[in-house]
Amino acid sequence: MSEPLDKRPATAMTQVVAEVPTQGRARESEEDHEGERVVPRRRPGRCRQQQGFAGERYACAFDEDAQTRRRVTERIDQRSPIHRASYTDQPMAEYDDHESSDDPLHVLRHSTAHLLAAAVTELYPEAKYGIGPPVEDGFYYDFDFGRPISESDLPAIESRMRRIAQEDRPFVHEVMTRRQAIEEFEKRHQDYKLELIADKVEGDEVSVYLTGDFLDLCRGPHVRSTKDLKAFKLLRVAGAYWRGDEKRPQLQRIYGTAWQTPRELEDYMKFLEEAEKRDHKKLGKDLKLFMVDERVGAGLPLWLPDGATIRRELERFIVDEELARGYLHVRTPDVAHLDLYRQSGHAQLYGEYMYPPMKFEDGEELELRPVNCPHHIVIYQSDLRSYRDLPMRIAEIGNNWRYERSGTLIGLNRVRAFALNDAHIFCTPEQLMDEVRGAIDLALYFSRVLGIEDFSYRLSARDDVKEKWLGTEDQWRQAQGALAAALESMGQTYKLGVGEAAFYGPKIDFQVRDAHRREFTNSTVQVDFQLPQRFDLEYVAEDGSRQRPVMVHRGAAGSMERLFSYLIERYVGAFPTWLHPTQVVVIPITDAQLDYANQVAGRLRSLRLRVEVDRRPERMQRKIRDAQHRKVPYMAIVGAKEAEAEHVNVRDRSGNQVDSTLESFASMVATEVAERRR
Repeated sequence: MSEPLDKRPATAMTQVVAEVPTQGRARESEEDHEGERVVPRRRPGRCRQQQGFAGERYACAFDEDAQTRRRVTERIDQRSPIHRASYTDQPMAEYDDHESSDDPLHVLRHSTAHLLAAAVTELYPEAKYGIGPPVEDGFYYDFDFGRPISESDLPAIESRMRRIAQEDRPFVHEVMTRRQAIEEFEKRHQDYKLELIADKVEGDEVSVYLTGDFLDLCRGPHVRSTKDLKAFKLLRVAGAYWRGDEKRPQLQRIYGTAWQTPRELEDYMKFLEEAEKRDHKKLGKDLKLFMVDERVGAGLPLWLPDGATIRRELERFIVDEELARGYLHVRTPDVAHLDLYRQSGHAQLYGEYMYPPMKFEDGEELELRPVNCPHHIVIYQSDLRSYRDLPMRIAEIGNNWRYERSGTLIGLNRVRAFALNDAHIFCTPEQLMDEVRGAIDLALYFSRVLGIEDFSYRLSARDDVKEKWLGTEDQWRQAQGALAAALESMGQTYKLGVGEAAFYGPKIDFQVRDAHRREFTNSTVQVDFQLPQRFDLEYVAEDGSRQRPVMVHRGAAGSMERLFSYLIERYVGAFPTWLHPTQVVVIPITDAQLDYANQVAGRLRSLRLRVEVDRRPERMQRKIRDAQHRKVPYMAIVGAKEAEAEHVNVRDRSGNQVDSTLESFASMVATEVAERRR
């Protein structure tokens, strides 16, 4: 698609093996192919409860008032930054990015990661430690214990952390010579730290921190003492490959969270409890919506009947609206000649996320497509286009295939095969602004109908690493200016994301959050001057000359997989009636009412409603409980009285009950579905 193929070098120090959120500058979204990041919202001196996500109540306070900021900042190591120890090669995100922040909460979490490592090395003297950065809402540290540990070991580690915290051990910064640092870590048998010194430190000076006997390769800053660490909790254990290499040792990653006050920690733990209830992986299994089976493969979800029904309704809604707005829907194959992706630039600039080509004896090379754009370009080129044909909006819900490392796969949020709501608009330069605004408006419409309420705009621009990007400075300025002007003309605010652009142009990203507050891109709008040039696209202008069209990549609803994962968590499985796989369950009180129950179901089905009759030999209350567990919007309970009067006893999933005529009930549900009410 409209893939914001962001080609930053892959620099993750470790690859997560278990299902854990990616951190730092990872790739985010199927549409724009780049990672989830959590961006906490902080508001001065008040509690903000966000709508649409579970338990974001914990965004209370955050001690962001000036007095608290002063108090916390005073506890931070105030040394001047050390510039003498330099690190080559854009060090790994987990190692470098966390080393430079003076944000009090960031520093506190970094210090708590050191506290964790100090406790581990006391309890497990043979343990080797890797890296331990702060991350949004917490921290982690990677260890090689030489044997497996589990979450049952965390209470003892946390207890030792609290003892060390009470001992008031200072965080002491030192700058050692390379030789001294090597000797110190050799003495401690810390092979991973020795590798980092060899690979990442230039010059003869190495910045380290001591906390009691614990020594770490680190540039800080830190709090002054372990006694400043009062509100922390260890959360879980996961696996992680050292330096993201599946051929390297698998370490054990301990995650934790740390806050400035016990109240904030308590609020956060309540949030996690609520978020766990909304986790789409758990709900997807409980409600039998989708599954993953190792025999098929990781990151290749199987849509079960109820999940497939919801997806079908989503696709109908999306396609019908796009057709109404002048889009031309097409179907294109999942494979193409590798040369097509060489011409587009994907093979060169996105190859690490593409599957190996299928090579045949005659030299033919076929590739599973990672994107849809080249296919849509070929359709555009199938005829000579006139300015009268433009804008030409080619759309598809197309299957895309990406090779994602197994450790980065998360439920439906990050997968290896997905269906993308994708479109490519070919227009004249004069039409560009209206087309960008139209794409934004469509994404907003989808968000309103589907209940995506908490989102923000990011204008994703390129950085200064020129080899990652196609095109000239003028083209990038023009494209970025068009996107900014479109947002501003619609009264929308946005933040700038430097380095987040696709390799062929800037983009507008619609950033949303899941139940765990991981931020991801759900929709994109991108302006592209590069692919029209690479494919030599033309149209006949009004004066008869051949001109180059502008191309807009647009993913208004995102991938079906990621959208579905959001909706599962947004509604906790209680989908709006128009989306729910079973809109009504008819429950006869006894077998004597089966004929009337079938009559009720027949009438509802005649209105194109999805209906089940519960014929099981179970008690009525058991049937009601089962329908409530499935979060079915309506139960139509029928006994002898209802059958005689042609009524139904209507019970909704909230427990409200009312007696209604069959016709009134049928009309009410049909209207609710037709209007797509939430």
